[in-house]
Amino acid sequence: MMRLHLHVSVPDIRQAVSFYTSLFNAAPSVTKDDYAKWMLDDPRVNFAISSRARATGVDHVGIQTDSPAELAEIAARLKAAGAATFDQEATTCCYAQSDKSWVTDPAGVRWESFFTHGEATAYGEDEVLPEAAAGGACCAPQPVAKPACC
Repeated sequence: MMRLHLHVSVPDIRQAVSFYTSLFNAAPSVTKDDYAKWMLDDPRVNFAISSRARATGVDHVGIQTDSPAELAEIAARLKAAGAATFDQEATTCCYAQSDKSWVTDPAGVRWESFFTHGEATAYGEDEVLPEAAAGGACCAPQPVAKPACC
């Protein structure tokens, strides 16, 4: 079964942890100096926050899979529909080891589909991605710039 993922950039991690702990009536399952994550079953969501000098607000959304096969299925559907994906294997992001497939939707929203297979001691690799996929959350590709209208 898959789980919705939301990642929000916040200006003050302690204040945000307090707020979301009250909202969800649950403590985070992961807490770091710059990151927190709640793995909730009601609603079934992987909700993460970080304070890593990014623009405040929704950073990216996604789908967390329970298996590499589910991840491959999502990536295959996107590619069959003509979407350009950016795939990563065994990448470190958000204090976890994961395989990922990133895509930007028609509105410019970044979507991360991923399968997590381990923990990590660092937030992320902060690797340089190809120009068309650079930027954003942890290792997320940046939305493709749209030309100015009219």
